[in-house]
Amino acid sequence: GCGDGLLFSSLARFGKVFGVESDETTLAADSPWRQRIYCQPFDGNFQPSRRFDLILMLDVLEHLPDPAAALEHARSLLRPEGRILITVPALNALWTTHDDINHHYIRYDRQSFRTLASAAGVDLMSMQYLFHWTCPIKLLIRLKERLWQTTPQPPKVPLRLINRMLLALACAELRVAAPLRLPFGSSLLAVAR
Repeated sequence: GCGDGLLFSSLARFGKVFGVESDETTLAADSPWRQRIYCQPFDGNFQPSRRFDLILMLDVLEHLPDPAAALEHARSLLRPEGRILITVPALNALWTTHDDINHHYIRYDRQSFRTLASAAGVDLMSMQYLFHWTCPIKLLIRLKERLWQTTPQPPKVPLRLINRMLLALACAELRVAAPLRLPFGSSLLAVAR
């Protein structure tokens, strides 16, 4: 689910980067990363000639009808000491039309993700919730959507200044709240092997 390789330039500092994207319409023909993006579904037919040290599945599994098969396939593509870094939307109580628009099947909690990891045969090394500060906002949005039926609209990218402020807030939260391991957040981050 790498899209057009948005994160590739940041990740390339750590080694060779490759991606898989099933939706060809997200790939620009003139993308500098186009030759490193496999345009096909991430299933058993995807058999690259290499194995990987790290596989990122950032907000991917919630879109798949069989996330266990995808996670198991990712495991099969790892080198012996390889890792999978996974983010998924968390907590079904935070389900809004945003999840509907993005064709999500599920939002995970720790237990449901442990069950998924077990079914896929991966060993969870760590798991924690992220974006705690967005939970009250998501709950208010959910309440608003329950009270007033409106036509769902895709979210718009905020202005650059607002994006920077939100990034600063998220970074500050990570420094302060991550060590506390709070039992809620709008995303779940897991590292598996």
